[in-house]
Amino acid sequence: MIRGLRTAVYYVEDLKAATLWYQQLVGHEPYFNTAYYVGFNVGGFELGLHPIERPIVRGDSPGIYWAVDDVNAAWAALLARGATIDRAVEDVGGGIRLATLKDPWGNLLGIIENPSFRFNEAAVEPTKPASH
Repeated sequence: MIRGLRTAVYYVEDLKAATLWYQQLVGHEPYFNTAYYVGFNVGGFELGLHPIERPIVRGDSPGIYWAVDDVNAAWAALLARGATIDRAVEDVGGGIRLATLKDPWGNLLGIIENPSFRFNEAAVEPTKPASH
């Protein structure tokens, strides 16, 4: 179900200013840029910017999203394991769907289905120690 860490999302009050700031920080333009979400590919992971119209309160963002192939299936499986709803599944455009839940200990758990940013299993295979 969970494929690997995928996305760090920051909620920002001024999406245009944040986009420019992070573009200068990472040294390139975002791969996805709309009025409702901006995504940068940074070393094979995504840095996402999501606009928010109210002041940001600590805990608003899960910070990290786990890559899943099917956000609805992952959502159902996590709820069946005792997770509770934080933010329902949301389509943020471009086929990107995300949601946040809380694990049984109250930690925020983000999941994301992103067809334009596929998980590369070869890139995360652990290296095996050399045998002597």
